Amino acid sequence: MTARKRPVHPRQPGLLGDGRPAPAEDTAETGPPTPSSGVVPLAERLRPRTPDEFVGQTHLMGAGGPIRQLLQERRAVACVLWGPPGTGKTTLAAMMARAWAGPTVWTTAVHLTTPQLRKLFRRAQDLFRSRRIPLVIVVDEVHRLNRAQQALWLPWVERGVVVLIGITTENPSIALIPPLLSRLYVFRLQPLSSEELRQLFQRAWTFLGLRSVPWETDALEAALTWAAGDARRLIQLVEAVGQDVRARSLPAVDRSVVQRWAETILPVMDRGGEMFYNLISALHKSIRNSDPDAALYWLARLVLGGADPRYIARRLIRAAVEDIGLTEPRALGMAVDALRAFEQIGSPEGELVLAWVTVFLATAPKSNRVYTAFQEALATAEATAGEPVPLHLCNPVTSFMEEWGYGEGYQYAHDVEAGVAPMECLPAALQGTRFYHPTARGMERRIRRWLAYIRKHRGPTENPPQ
Repeated sequence: MTARKRPVHPRQPGLLGDGRPAPAEDTAETGPPTPSSGVVPLAERLRPRTPDEFVGQTHLMGAGGPIRQLLQERRAVACVLWGPPGTGKTTLAAMMARAWAGPTVWTTAVHLTTPQLRKLFRRAQDLFRSRRIPLVIVVDEVHRLNRAQQALWLPWVERGVVVLIGITTENPSIALIPPLLSRLYVFRLQPLSSEELRQLFQRAWTFLGLRSVPWETDALEAALTWAAGDARRLIQLVEAVGQDVRARSLPAVDRSVVQRWAETILPVMDRGGEMFYNLISALHKSIRNSDPDAALYWLARLVLGGADPRYIARRLIRAAVEDIGLTEPRALGMAVDALRAFEQIGSPEGELVLAWVTVFLATAPKSNRVYTAFQEALATAEATAGEPVPLHLCNPVTSFMEEWGYGEGYQYAHDVEAGVAPMECLPAALQGTRFYHPTARGMERRIRRWLAYIRKHRGPTENPPQ
């Protein structure tokens, strides 16, 4: 009996470009055989194999696009394919490897050890010496290589012995060391547009043989919106809906069917990745800009994505101090109480506490004057660290210190009628310096009037403002 040739999965590590398994020591793992077509996900069965089948990324794959040009020239270059999930990174890497048609190894950084990397590079060197061609190494989740492992690539990529094609959802300017990044082209992939997702929907629904079963307009629009530019999510949803249509003999697909299956596919968010920090940044900046609706939306995205509510609460505390400050002194206490309340009652009830405080912070008057004042004070203190403390502010704890003038001229503020003594408290070289300039908003309006009185009179000649 003739053995069947194992199909090549474009994401399967440990395979050369011609489908032959690479030696085990060259890759992190040899990978399981590709499942039979009956259980292969629809997204995999629909994976494009030619540039004309590819949907989206017209800036890279359109006429004159850099990746399309590389495919036409059958040329491999060291690069990083960077973009959110479901935008075609793995598909483009597979196309580039097929166009190159030379020795190619697929692996993933999660399982790639340093000894395995060194063996891969030795093999690449032998290949280059014997055939004068590089070894193309496609590394999924390349951002998971540690800094030492990334440094190992430098001489091999520099000399062209290895062509690295990295796949990542993380910003390479953060995830990769600068020397490696400088040797790579960075191709950034964008979420698919609604029209591009619509093309994929038509292709998937036709592939399932269900063109005769219509989708109601609002059902399709809901699916496209829910996919949020992620082709894989859309196709996964279409596959689930298609199975439901066949199982229940549905004459059409309405919004309730889409909602039923969309709820089973959770939003994707790497809690340590760029998307998480983008969402938390959007929450903070929406609060800063006094937009409670946007702040609630980004909070909801974080909660649905599985973010740690305690981290969110700590960020709310930071917003209270940094962006609201003394215009609404209750903000800090409420933010701290929100963290304590969540720790007491947990999810999901505790998430409502976070929403409550988020709205309070977003609608409170804003001021960063304490924050900027402290930054200025830090910079000034660093530049004048040698300035002595004025003697009248020093505590004369011994008679010897009294003789040297410690505490001489100090005035006890509570003995003065206005509660403010006419006494300078900064070093001589900094007298008159002002760091804190309160706004005319919220509680800072009263603080501003009080400071104006203090700075003008510095004594009990007038009654203080109420």
